[in-house]
Amino acid sequence: MSGASVAEGSDGIDVLTVGETMTAVRCAGPLRLGGPAQITVAGAESNLAIGLARLGHRAAWSGRLGPDESAELILRTLRAEGVDTSTVARDPEAGTGLLLFERRLADLTRVEYHRAGSAGSRWNAGDIEPALALRPRIVHVTGITAALSGAAREALSDLVAGARGQGALVSVDVNFRGRLWSRDQARPMLRDLARRADVVIASEDELELVAAEPEELLEAGVGEVVTKRGAAGASALTREGEVSVPARRVQVVDTIGAGDAFSAGYLSGVLDGCEVDQRLARGATLGAFAVASAGDWEGLPTREELALLDVDEGESIR
Repeated sequence: MSGASVAEGSDGIDVLTVGETMTAVRCAGPLRLGGPAQITVAGAESNLAIGLARLGHRAAWSGRLGPDESAELILRTLRAEGVDTSTVARDPEAGTGLLLFERRLADLTRVEYHRAGSAGSRWNAGDIEPALALRPRIVHVTGITAALSGAAREALSDLVAGARGQGALVSVDVNFRGRLWSRDQARPMLRDLARRADVVIASEDELELVAAEPEELLEAGVGEVVTKRGAAGASALTREGEVSVPARRVQVVDTIGAGDAFSAGYLSGVLDGCEVDQRLARGATLGAFAVASAGDWEGLPTREELALLDVDEGESIR
């Protein structure tokens, strides 16, 4: 089962992704009690770009940032990870978004957003041309960007059209966020977006937002429908049938960022020309690395580290 493929020998980058990256504050305990916290950066699309860059792919993240030190932190972090930020716009009239992570239980994290009216929400059609000039082989977008503003929704639609016009493979991660919009608000836009994709990635509860049945997406022209099932693994449906893989068993530290890591692994497999089962397996491996480490992206592996999960438990590498 070969699945989707991308053009070989492109002079451009491997993957372009767009969206909002924010300053992230990770609280050690309940937010209302104060206490120690860590400042880092986070965003579904930039998480994916970091994951791909660590595997040796040419990845670019594009979006809008404010005229502030938060933006400098984001740019410094992404550049240090090898992510192309050459098309990021700086908005002089809006600040960079902020999110707070509060770990309430061992396996339950609450997220508080401060992103209304942020620079990222002002990403618009004028930002598309520079991004597409990078000539990406894959353009990856998420439903989060569609939730940011009307201008962002229109720009996302135009970006997908432009990507298809250039012959790029379009990947859509549904990534529904209930704190940004309701399911009823999201459904029309996400259904349209998914039907224009080559690869659709979603969790089981997100699939309902884009189709009554996954087969509907294949009938609409989608090549692969990839379902993330958490601890139950993942599956991919194509016209040739369905393939499933189990999750990798690791000690769970933090589940935030696991879906972005899976998508990075899956698209890495697409870029490497892997069969569908191998793409799923690489996605499951990156997802396992993500949940075994604290943070959205900090624990993601390099290509040389992919085999670490095969080392016997408790063994030291000397």
